[in-house]
Amino acid sequence: MCTIILDGTKIQTEQDFHKLLSGLLNFGSYYGNNLDALWDRLSTDVERPIQIIWLNSVLSRKSLGEVFDKIINIFEKIKQHNLRFNWGESFDYVLK
Repeated sequence: MCTIILDGTKIQTEQDFHKLLSGLLNFGSYYGNNLDALWDRLSTDVERPIQIIWLNSVLSRKSLGEVFDKIINIFEKIKQHNLRFNWGESFDYVLK
């Protein structure tokens, strides 16, 4: 399983989030750096199994506001989608 660690102390804006995650997952220069692109890449292009651990997520939640909730909603939709197709825990996330 691939484990990706996001450090919430380094994520204060939506652009910080996209830059950090796209770098860790090698999304390349064509990544759109927006929530639609996030959905596209995580739901289809990222090799499974993968777990995203978001450390200091409380700090990011405070900084990002509703964008944080939208990101987590995307994570949860992908997780549930994988479970519906009996792909097991091929995508998971943990907020710490």
